[in-house]
Amino acid sequence: MPHLERLAADEIARDGLRCSFCDKQPADGSELIAGPGVFICGECIAISTDLLSGDRNTAAQATDSPDSENETTGEAQEAPIVFRLLTAGDVAHLVTIDDLIDEMREALRRFSSGDVVQPVRTVIPVDQDGDLLALMPAYVRSPAALGAKLVTKFDHNAQFGLPSHLAIIALLDPKTGALTALLDGQFITTMRTAAVSAISADLLAQSDCSTLAIIGSGVQARSHLQALEHVFELSHVKVWSPTPSHQFAFLEEMESETQAKLVGADSAEQAVQGADLIVLATSSSEPVVQNEWIKAGAHVMSVGACQPNQREMDSALVRRGRLFVDSRAAALVEAGDVVLAIAEHAFSASHIAGELGELLAGKVEGRRSSADVTIFKSLGLAVEDVAAADLVYRRAAVQGAGRTLEL
Repeated sequence: MPHLERLAADEIARDGLRCSFCDKQPADGSELIAGPGVFICGECIAISTDLLSGDRNTAAQATDSPDSENETTGEAQEAPIVFRLLTAGDVAHLVTIDDLIDEMREALRRFSSGDVVQPVRTVIPVDQDGDLLALMPAYVRSPAALGAKLVTKFDHNAQFGLPSHLAIIALLDPKTGALTALLDGQFITTMRTAAVSAISADLLAQSDCSTLAIIGSGVQARSHLQALEHVFELSHVKVWSPTPSHQFAFLEEMESETQAKLVGADSAEQAVQGADLIVLATSSSEPVVQNEWIKAGAHVMSVGACQPNQREMDSALVRRGRLFVDSRAAALVEAGDVVLAIAEHAFSASHIAGELGELLAGKVEGRRSSADVTIFKSLGLAVEDVAAADLVYRRAAVQGAGRTLEL
């Protein structure tokens, strides 16, 4: 039997508690019955008792009458926890990259305006091989959304036929904390990251960009090509990967997915030279591009190297660039491109020009001249995952997608 207790009127008023069923605060002097994650008022208890006894007419009268008595005639029944399970396939059918670009704009604005409660992600090493577990919780105040992403990185997963990065997102009811949805997080992570990069390019790149360089050939390379084609008319895309077989597979797969001419490069330097837009999507611990390779006016999106001992750009490039991040707090702790350059005295924390959310709100200046090299260092925010998952969940509920399960 679950533990139940009565909550006094003064405790209810102090904490602003409401009945989990009618969503009303009890009348002055009335009590609530509290159970695990649920509260029920006397009126709802009376209605439930009548329904269970078969007297539906009395129950209807109690619901309709504002003067009905708040008499408790039995113990509160614990409400079942029912949630929606959404697979990667479900998620992919419910949102498009355009949906996510719009949703991420709002998420970034809310984050930088202080309307989001979100700590820097917690990362736990699993062993000595670099495997890790990360926890990314976030609470959006309005419109209310609450949840967390669990993401793992196990580099040896290929031998088990699994991706190196795996993720799940749990959505919780902001009123009760009860689980409302459990979603595959890989598709959301991949696409929301590319959507945010596309937003950065829309805000910071020059409007006539037509050439793109991609360093890397994994899922982020694929999603970024798709997302950036929603913002720019690309004519030429050059790709380089340190693993030739992966580069070949990328070119073969994506050739039919783009209107641009897609070619492989013999080196990272060859790929980025002359490019208007540059995507860095690696997990490198050493710079994969050098400052002197990047032309004036280019926009660089660094979405890999999300640990303080990893970097994709040399310090000279980061110092040269007008640098934007998704989160200042996270960049100064997690982004090796920033952390290591500061440690080398290449610049200080004030070199960060702003967050994308501040740029969207008009609080900071973006590109100042056609010669500026602009840089967006992406780490990924929990609010992005929660906002995207909430959008997917709301659409799933309307369309009846996924499966409903009871804990």
